[in-house]
Amino acid sequence: MSGSFVAFFILSLLTIGGAVFMISFNRVVHMVISLGITFLSIAGLFILLGAEFVAVSQILVYSGAISILMLFGIMLTKHDDKEEGSRSLKKRQYVSLLFVAVFFIIVFWGIQNTVWPNVPQEAATDVSNVKQIGLAVFTNYVIPFELLSVLLLVALVGAIIMAKKEGGKE
Repeated sequence: MSGSFVAFFILSLLTIGGAVFMISFNRVVHMVISLGITFLSIAGLFILLGAEFVAVSQILVYSGAISILMLFGIMLTKHDDKEEGSRSLKKRQYVSLLFVAVFFIIVFWGIQNTVWPNVPQEAATDVSNVKQIGLAVFTNYVIPFELLSVLLLVALVGAIIMAKKEGGKE
């Protein structure tokens, strides 16, 4: 058993456990914390795959920004602490368990019956992953990159206008 296998096993358990806890918890704050654990574990899996840039982006964007945004959303909105009936909750848990079991069987069958090509690993240790991504983004994909930045700017201005209109009504 190698160290990377043990790390993969631990990170996989954290990822799956965080996702299961996220859908199992009743309190929204607990859900966000378990979602953050899932995002950090996925970043660790990206590091094991050798995609350091994607791992850092995962930590910055999802684990940081999205989790904080969700926590602020929770703190700034009103919530009722009404619990669902225990009968409805039990029925939902059984349906969820059945769905997860069927999904696991389908994925396991697909993995076992797929013919995986034997591709040799390239020994390019001096090539920078970030440099390749930067060159691709700013040479081949510069127009979509700029269009995305304009789209995000329009969404930001729209959110500010909508928030200002709601503030004026109160």
